[in-house]
Amino acid sequence: MQDELQWVNGLNQEINFSKNIVLAVTGGIAAYKSAILVRRLKDYGFDVRVVMTKGAQAFVTPLTFQALSGNPVHTTLLDPEAEAGMGHIELARWADLVLVAPASCDVIAKLAQGLADDLLSTIYLATKAPIWVAPAMNQQMWAAKATQRNLNTLNTDGVHVIVPDAGVQACGDVGLGRMPEPEVLAEQVYLYFQQKQRDLAKKFGLLAGKRVVITAGPTREAIDPVRYISNHSTGKMGFALATACYAAGAEVTLIAGPVSLPTPHGVIRDNVISASEMLEQSLVYINAGCDVFIATAAVADYRVAEIATQKIKKSGDTLAIDLIKNPDIVATIAKQAKRPFMVGFAAETQHIEDYANKKLVAKKLDMIACNDVSRADIGFASDHNAMVVFFAQQYGMSAQNLQRAPKLEIAQQLVEAMSTALQQHKLP
Repeated sequence: MQDELQWVNGLNQEINFSKNIVLAVTGGIAAYKSAILVRRLKDYGFDVRVVMTKGAQAFVTPLTFQALSGNPVHTTLLDPEAEAGMGHIELARWADLVLVAPASCDVIAKLAQGLADDLLSTIYLATKAPIWVAPAMNQQMWAAKATQRNLNTLNTDGVHVIVPDAGVQACGDVGLGRMPEPEVLAEQVYLYFQQKQRDLAKKFGLLAGKRVVITAGPTREAIDPVRYISNHSTGKMGFALATACYAAGAEVTLIAGPVSLPTPHGVIRDNVISASEMLEQSLVYINAGCDVFIATAAVADYRVAEIATQKIKKSGDTLAIDLIKNPDIVATIAKQAKRPFMVGFAAETQHIEDYANKKLVAKKLDMIACNDVSRADIGFASDHNAMVVFFAQQYGMSAQNLQRAPKLEIAQQLVEAMSTALQQHKLP
């Protein structure tokens, strides 16, 4: 499960642009947390440059932050190695976000008054980037009227003040004033940038404003209370597509069969087991309004005619089970009055392209992607895929060969292909 969590987190991170963080560390015992914070921010893919006040250097050495960030640490206002000796201007322009953590009582007062007598305070005045401060101080210093007045000034100036945690402090007092844990701060920064990109994608993305429903994973058809018929699908391709569609500005609903993957960020998930349940939920979302239906699920073609109510006991060398055909989810959706743009998938082991083209026509699809699941390097459970994409004749689009690549890259290419076809698509 941990491997699958890392895989989906990797998808969510890859879909985002890299961002630049200036982390300003001020004097206080909480400065040790900032070293961990650098690591956590790096884990999310951020480029981090550390600025340290003189007080901060009394608690942690610049060398520590240099080793963790992989960048030189900045400690002086006039840097002879910076362009024109004005390191504060370079950093102010470079930053996509300035995070002051910990922010001491003294530095908060300095920023509130607009002083500019060191590197941090000049960056504060010179940057156009959002500024966050994470106060860390004694509980009485936090509660002091002067401190609260300064914090109100920062809020009025548009600074995001992170409320400190309560608990036992280094001085032995108990109360508000502890800097939040590095993992919490790093996650807040990550979600902030993800939401910013989401807002842009909803306006300008390839699927901006589109409602997308995706089926993913296998289905299970019960034989008795302990046995079932299924297949090797892991759902990775469908989950990658959900991530890519969301990043392209779509509202995404993922109807997932029984898989161990966690839900991609921002995606609505509906878990099902059987083919009948998957069809039922698909119709619910189609009737509620859907622009694109993507059927990546490996749906069982047959189900047991009569499910045993008790576990079937061994009684001979053979066992006969009657199977009946499952409803065809893709064909059923394609016949609906509110028919969306239909994207099918064909996972085959032979005559791949021939079968895919026949399925495209027979099920009245707009687009189909086919792949060879007999290949270990792109088959079920692989993190990579390779596909050939065909389009319905009315689109006048040539087949596209998607060379072997990580499934997220394949998903992004499929989103681009969908976007091109959707520009010609007319909903009934």
